[in-house]
Amino acid sequence: MTNIILCGGNGTRLWPLSRKLMPKQFLKLFDNKTKSLFQKTIDRNSAICDKFMIITNENQYFLALDQIEENSTFNIQNSKFILEPIGRNTAPAVAFAAFESDEDEILFVTPSDHLIKNKKNYKEAIQKAKKLAEDGYLVTFGIEPTEPNTGYGYIQAKAENDKLEIMNVELFHEKPDIKTAEQYLKQNNQPPSPTTITNHYFWNSGMFMFKAGVYLEELQKYSPEIFDACKIALTNAQQITNNQLRITQKDMSNIPEDSIDYAVMEKSDKIKVVPSGFEWNDVGNFDSLIEELRDKGQEIRDAGEIEIDGKNNFYYADNDKKVIAAIGLEDFVVIDTKDALLIAKKGQTQKVKDIVNQLKQPSLLTTHSTVHRPWGVFETLIDENGYKIKRIVVKPGKRLSLQKHFHRNEHWIVVSGTATVTVGKETKLIRPNESTYIKMGEVHRLANEGKIPVILIEAQVGEYTQEDDIVRIEDDYERN
Repeated sequence: MTNIILCGGNGTRLWPLSRKLMPKQFLKLFDNKTKSLFQKTIDRNSAICDKFMIITNENQYFLALDQIEENSTFNIQNSKFILEPIGRNTAPAVAFAAFESDEDEILFVTPSDHLIKNKKNYKEAIQKAKKLAEDGYLVTFGIEPTEPNTGYGYIQAKAENDKLEIMNVELFHEKPDIKTAEQYLKQNNQPPSPTTITNHYFWNSGMFMFKAGVYLEELQKYSPEIFDACKIALTNAQQITNNQLRITQKDMSNIPEDSIDYAVMEKSDKIKVVPSGFEWNDVGNFDSLIEELRDKGQEIRDAGEIEIDGKNNFYYADNDKKVIAAIGLEDFVVIDTKDALLIAKKGQTQKVKDIVNQLKQPSLLTTHSTVHRPWGVFETLIDENGYKIKRIVVKPGKRLSLQKHFHRNEHWIVVSGTATVTVGKETKLIRPNESTYIKMGEVHRLANEGKIPVILIEAQVGEYTQEDDIVRIEDDYERN
């Protein structure tokens, strides 16, 4: 069985913690801020699946790779990456995985940004689903609702027997209004009868299982445009390494955008739903995140928080040294990052997406002040008109692309480690407290050939200092 991990997203629902280049699945918010949802997905499914296929945006690939490499027990050789230049929703992403698999391979499709507990019940649900998938069904996992939540889609199901173990899907329902959601739960709570087991409602988990060939047959039948466009895109895909495929921008743009629910699941007559007894949370807003982080009913408190005459608040700062002081607040969520501050009332954090839609600085949607690159990270310390100052960390054995800039000069000052610097035809070592200067238009590269990280301060001076003023001549990571 292959675990297909869907690993895209724009990072809007947990803004400003999440951004386009740091969506929520990569945020290390769990296990004392040491694990991300993506890493927990890998850990959870490594005990069940022997192979992995990760579908992600090409700009997030190295972030995913870094987090995989932090898990010493995970065998990267059993993984394959399919890199998308732009997202076209889940139906094409799953199609790529299916085309790259044997037709009888069981595919277990999971998002990478959900939190799941109770491993015993999780494994039991998967085993039930696997038997159904082997028999040619498209299987989805239904979550028993605990509240009339309007943020989830619902599955209306009919039981095959009074045990409610395996059910036929009657209808898929879009996210309902509160009155409709309450009616669903009321129906579920009716005493067992032929009528009630015909209409049982589950949250749609977004998890699926089926044979690769069965999915492709149904996709071709009900959404032939997606089927054909994905097949063409894979034919033209770039084979970067043995386990890495990159879809071209042109081919990706030609694929119709649609979810697996709309494209296949709502139309096929081969659908089964497995009621799932594990705890599940899609961590779709700060309210749901807070419930998961809450320490058994106690108020959440960070070390740098001072509160007077307040209660039931949540404070988070990505700078552990920053003190947050609050007076007289009740039921507030305060999220502080280096470039943005969010203050919201509990129960209304789903409106963060509306805030994102009104933001006038595109950079606030894309990146944090700290940006991950395949060779390490950089942090923007100052960004003013005409100059920018960064702190750059280059990992051992890594190097930046051979590049040049048309609009800026750069000064590099090494503060730790030894950098191998190429400027033009000259290559030299730059040690701590030494510096070098790169004139506008000069071809240059920085490498770390040592065993400890190289840390340097970069001062850019020029009329334009944005990240797209980079012309890559050679790149170890095959970036455009």
